[in-house]
Amino acid sequence: FRDSDRYIRICRIRTADTTIEVGSFHVVALKADGTVAAKGNSEYGQCGVSAWRDVKSVAAGNWHTVALKHDGTVAAVGRSDEGQCKVNGWLNIVAVTAGGWHTVGLRSDGTVVATGKNSDGRCNVGSWKNVVAVAAGAWHTVGLKADGTVVAVGKNDHGQCNVSGWTDIVAIAAGAGHSLGLRSDGTVVAVGDTSDGQCKVSGWTDIVAIAAASYNSVGLKSDGTVVAVGYNKYSQCDLSAWRSVRTPEM
Repeated sequence: FRDSDRYIRICRIRTADTTIEVGSFHVVALKADGTVAAKGNSEYGQCGVSAWRDVKSVAAGNWHTVALKHDGTVAAVGRSDEGQCKVNGWLNIVAVTAGGWHTVGLRSDGTVVATGKNSDGRCNVGSWKNVVAVAAGAWHTVGLKADGTVVAVGKNDHGQCNVSGWTDIVAIAAGAGHSLGLRSDGTVVAVGDTSDGQCKVSGWTDIVAIAAASYNSVGLKSDGTVVAVGYNKYSQCDLSAWRSVRTPEM
């Protein structure tokens, strides 16, 4: 993380039979049998996941945990002062993502729902259509459309929502104050806060997957190596020695 009093963006690790999500102060793991385990700070009950069953994927925000079930419904535990856990009525959901204080769900018909803190408009996704992927940053939400264009709402103090000109995008990611897009040709575009160099991705090539932390950007290359830029106080960008890294789909 960067500073103890600042937002800590989730990290995500996928293996063949588990998904691991890291929130600010807790870790959530989806097991192969559809149950979920969590460890860490549970001040708001964000680790109270032992009763969950038939879970397809999980997401972790600052102080809440979200589960997408195989039947398209969603469960959430943890802090909900801003309404980020009010997901009980959601149906036909195919993907979920958790920001700092909001939760976003992608429906099977390409529409999007969101709940939680909305003082900056990060939950104003009701008009979105033909969306195939969603990403939640600390204070903004990004959506990838079927035609390869991208939409974004929320706090835009660093220009992190200035994605309207992006085309030919196949994957998206969102950090605290920046947004990433992976093009079909393996290059990456970025907008937003680059005070730590997290948007300096213009030289990246042959990228097959991307991820964003609060102040970092990470890319997986087709040869299994990894590139990273951004805040590096804890050497979190020193990944040049990594080899044979892959996603479950590879």
